[in-house]
Amino acid sequence: MPAYAPSGAPVLVALSGLLAFLLLGGFALMRLAPGPVARSVAWALLVGSVAAVHGLTLREAAGFRMAALIAAGLLGMKAVVATAERARGLAPLPFPRWLEFALGWPGMQPRLFARPRTGPLPGAGALLLRGALRMAGGAALIALARLAWVGLHSRMLASVCLLAGLSFVLHFGLCNLAAGAWRRRGVACDALFRAPLRSTSLAEFWARRWNLAFSEMTSIAVYRPLAGPAGRGPALFAGFLASGLLHEMAISLPVRAGFGLPLAYFALHGGLVLGERALARAGHPLAGWAGRAWTVAWLVAPLPLLFHRPFLAGVLWPLVGIPAEG
Repeated sequence: MPAYAPSGAPVLVALSGLLAFLLLGGFALMRLAPGPVARSVAWALLVGSVAAVHGLTLREAAGFRMAALIAAGLLGMKAVVATAERARGLAPLPFPRWLEFALGWPGMQPRLFARPRTGPLPGAGALLLRGALRMAGGAALIALARLAWVGLHSRMLASVCLLAGLSFVLHFGLCNLAAGAWRRRGVACDALFRAPLRSTSLAEFWARRWNLAFSEMTSIAVYRPLAGPAGRGPALFAGFLASGLLHEMAISLPVRAGFGLPLAYFALHGGLVLGERALARAGHPLAGWAGRAWTVAWLVAPLPLLFHRPFLAGVLWPLVGIPAEG
């Protein structure tokens, strides 16, 4: 797939060196005295590494740029949460365990890899089976996306199938397989995506059911440091803004278009979650089917803000051979 192919070996070598520096930098930051200086350096490392990858891959294909930017953002956030957890008393991880946390698990809780291991944990087999089944279902949806384009020439139907298929493969497939594998090794990792369709509010969806790696990250690196001085409401909204900026990095920056739209999606949801909290305080919490309908409607209706057309055309559609125009 040309959209995901690098231009040549030099960019791969340079990118590998940059990511290795970022990996070692995060490990070194865990050994600094915990405090504001370490956290500031970690944030600077994140921003600087993303900027460096952006410059390095400026002339590369959009899919390759996305993968490189996500890798840098993920490793940078590992450093940020590690320094934040050091300030809360976590001892530095030994280098092998830092590698496990940074490279082997998409979650954002370094404490899981600091705990003693007493043998396999229950639930590993169920996670592995669930992950394998979800991957198979995702592959079928991706194949259906190709058929939707070839047979019906429907970009919309193909996009829906493709987004769902990729989510099944990555979110519900690979993440569950990774969690199951770590539980077999005695690390208490668990599913990061937990029956999101059961959510009866946006707060439940984002905090307890969808992409817990992001909720862990925003809780550790944004919400907790800001909740005291700024208050819980502003800290929560800041967490949504941070998620929006990271999605800008992963969605808009690779295609150099659509800037501000993913951020608007998460800003909207931050405001809606604050509204839900106000309703609950007034004695009108969301619940049952009404809460589910509310949640699905606000997740789906503004979705074109998150997955805007430049991203679909540059990164998503090439996976199944859909041209950007025509």
